[in-house]
Parts: sequence; C-alpha cells; structure tokens
Amino acid sequence: MQNINERLSGVCPILPTPFCEDDTIDCGSLEREVNFLLDSGVSGIALFGNASEAFALTAAEKQQIAELVVRVNNGRVPLVFGAGGTGIEPAIDSAQWAYKNGADVLMMMPPYMIKPDAHSIYDYSAAVAKAVPLPIMIQDAPGACGVNIPIDTIVRLVNDYDNIRFVKAEAPPTFQKAKKIIEATGGKVTVFGGLNATFFYEELCSGVVGTMPAGEFPDVLVRVYELYTSGRHEQAREEFYRYLPFIRLGSVPGGMAMAVHKEVLVKGGIFRTAKVRNPYVPASPELLELVWQALETRPLKALEYAKA
Repeated sequence: MQNINERLSGVCPILPTPFCEDDTIDCGSLEREVNFLLDSGVSGIALFGNASEAFALTAAEKQQIAELVVRVNNGRVPLVFGAGGTGIEPAIDSAQWAYKNGADVLMMMPPYMIKPDAHSIYDYSAAVAKAVPLPIMIQDAPGACGVNIPIDTIVRLVNDYDNIRFVKAEAPPTFQKAKKIIEATGGKVTVFGGLNATFFYEELCSGVVGTMPAGEFPDVLVRVYELYTSGRHEQAREEFYRYLPFIRLGSVPGGMAMAVHKEVLVKGGIFRTAKVRNPYVPASPELLELVWQALETRPLKALEYAKA
C-alpha cells in the first residue's frame, strides 16, 4: 500500500448516516451512498464526522456502519474515522476502537465539554498519538466544538509526533488559517479544507490538498480539484462559483444543514428517508425550495445516480 500521505488528497467526503423510518440504520442506503461516492471519483471517505451525526450514534451502530463501509470499500480508498472524546481516556478508547475496525486515518477534534487551553489540547492530542500507530488528522473546528486550536500548538504537535500528519482547517475563513498552518509547519503537515467546501477554491489557492465536505456533491468538487491541479485555475474557479449558491445552502445555521444533504440524496434515490436525529431538525419547505431552485440549471450526479 502507498504511503497514506500520497493516497489521501483530493475530495474526501464525510459519510452521512441514513436512517429508516423506525430510526435504525438503513444499510441499503448506506451501501448505495458508499458506491455513489466511489463512482464519483473521491479520494477517501470519512466516517463518524459531524456530518455523520456521529454524536448521536450508539457504539453498536458505529460498529455496524464500520463493518459495512469497510466491506463495500474493500480497500479502494483510505477511510478516515472520526475519533476523540471529552477527555483523554475516552479519546484513547475511541482511537483504539477505530484502529481495530478499519480506520486508515484518525480525525480528532479537541475535547469540548470543558474548553481546554493550549496546554491541555497538546496533552490530549499527544496522548492519542502515542496510543495508536495510525496517522492522525487534527480537526480545527471551533464552530462545531467551541475550541480554537492555536497554530503554535499545531506546530508543536506536528514536530513532536510523526503520526500527526494532517490538519482539517475549519476556522472561518478557512483559507486564511490553512495558509498560516502550512507556512508555520514548513509544509510538514498536509492540510484539508472543511466547512462543507464553502471556500474550496480559495483553499486550493492557499495550498490545501483537498476538502472534506458533505456527501451529496462529490462530483462537483472532484471536477474543481482536477481542473485546479491540472493548471486550469480559471476553469476551476468558474466551476466552483457556479455551484456556490447550492453549496452555501448546505451550510446554513440552525440545525437544518444535515437535512439538506439528505434531502438531495433522497431526491436522487440514494437514501430512502431524510430522517435526522436530535438536535438536528428537518429542513424547512422554504429552505428546500431554495435548494431546488439552486439546482435547476446545475446538474448533480446524486440526483441521477439511482436512475442510471
């Protein structure tokens, strides 16, 4: 197998979790989603991120999802598992479980119940890095967890632990902090963008190697990435800005964003329901109307996938 740094770049979507009407995991929809992502040319798949509703899944459900995704993926692309916890001990337990159940990379947010200072963030991340041999991605997502990771803390961790190899930059505007991290680490760490790819073109200009968005528009971002990395920057910019009105609607605050992602997958026949778990809420009719309007003149593979 290639070095994971060489394999993990480009578009690595966060796998959404489909639910049946009775609130159990919809394994048929999950398998269709994995195949859809692979057929769309993604470079990796991330499980148990914020857009997977990981915080609302039981341990048994995570086991069920991991087994299915590992089987369907069959080693085709690297799998990134969200791991971590509200303290060092549960974070280590989560990381070791991921290591044993098919993770190629761990994606780790800082603890968030008690907001840690820089010293505590370092100790937490270092403890996990020492506990598992997997490459680790630090997820700097203050909007999701309320904790901002200082750049000098990231630099210390990258320099002190060889398996801390990636950062997912989600502090808005993402491209600014991504560039500072790349410069501060001398390019030693591989940086991905986040926040549902709302600044993907700008992130590419800042030196990121890819993005980790929601799971309903990978084909769009794969095209943008391929255009940019082949030197066709103007075409990449035009393609990205063409879809930006739609992408923005999948990032709205208020708990509806997850339902937007799922409603697109339902309309395309990939998911059977758009059911979300508390504290997410269904998308309002007004928001969905804006989504469908944004897609009227913008083709999306997800809307045609199940018909093919």
